[in-house]
Amino acid sequence: MKTPKFFASAPVASPPRFQSFDLLATLVAVVRTNGVVVFANAALEDALGTSRRTIEGSQLPDCFTEPQILQNALEGAGSNEFAALRYDAWLKRLNHEPMPVHVVVAQTDTPGEAIVELLPLEQQAKQDREERLIDQAQANKELIRNLAHEIKNPLGGIRGAAQLLQMDISKELTEYTQVIIHEADRLQTLVDRLLAPHRRPHLVGDVNIHEVCERVRSLILAEFPRGLRVTRDYDISIPDFRGDREQLIQAVLNIAHNAAQALAERIAAGDAQITFRTRIARQVTFGKQRYRLALELHVIDNGPGVPDSIKDRIFYPLVSGREGGSGLGLTLAQTFVQQHHGLIECDSVPGRTDFKLLIPLP
Repeated sequence: MKTPKFFASAPVASPPRFQSFDLLATLVAVVRTNGVVVFANAALEDALGTSRRTIEGSQLPDCFTEPQILQNALEGAGSNEFAALRYDAWLKRLNHEPMPVHVVVAQTDTPGEAIVELLPLEQQAKQDREERLIDQAQANKELIRNLAHEIKNPLGGIRGAAQLLQMDISKELTEYTQVIIHEADRLQTLVDRLLAPHRRPHLVGDVNIHEVCERVRSLILAEFPRGLRVTRDYDISIPDFRGDREQLIQAVLNIAHNAAQALAERIAAGDAQITFRTRIARQVTFGKQRYRLALELHVIDNGPGVPDSIKDRIFYPLVSGREGGSGLGLTLAQTFVQQHHGLIECDSVPGRTDFKLLIPLP
């Protein structure tokens, strides 16, 4: 594979007006319409595996497998044939396979100059998926709160009426009023769980993620003492961060508990395993924002995997892959993690399910 050619023309000084492009997660270059790079942001520098000093002053079209398409686009921008042009292309990278990107070429206010924005297609798909998750979680939250409040008031009335009725009927019929009271109490508990994340104040303090994992590990092993192994793979360099320790314990516990219940057959066979793995992710983008550092906490199990029928809906409320499950565990976990400006992702195939919690670090 040919690597990009960078001509030895003199580097162009980077004007201060372009420096805000370094805050973007997307790959951006400011280019003269003859193809010479005036400015390359940090994300493009990382993607090409070449220093900014080398990129600036070089020919940007030579970084593509089909350079003529970009050259024609730049010429079109220079002659005012269009304000913006989009197409898909392959970006060449040093010592790596070419990267598929969506290219956006747009004019600037300066004649003879254009902005070229490159969106890695895999990253674009990931960002779209994350945005859908965030929007879905917000819609779920509003739905849950409204539904819970609508249920709560009549539920109290039903229970109270059943208690009054029980005082005036024969003992033979109290069995039926007891059923009403019991079911009203069960629904009340469900409603309280739905409202819990929005009622309880967010108590912020210093959180050590490994203390959270160890607490969850002890709780899981106490409930499943035989046939299940919970292993740790920790990066002990991860710093403490500000957060709500109890909320995070509950989020991780909900995920690990779901995993343990899905491992029922393997627990019976004695070879069930859950792994807690922590890592630091650098320069990551999630939730529409780019973060210098983020915590990655993986909860991995060797169970049967998430059923295909609910894979896209596992964070919806009341969706469960287990008979008798409430379908609230993952919904609440996602809510708690999002209150820490984070996100939960799931990658599942038969034999391996990986829930990844991403939380920004200071």
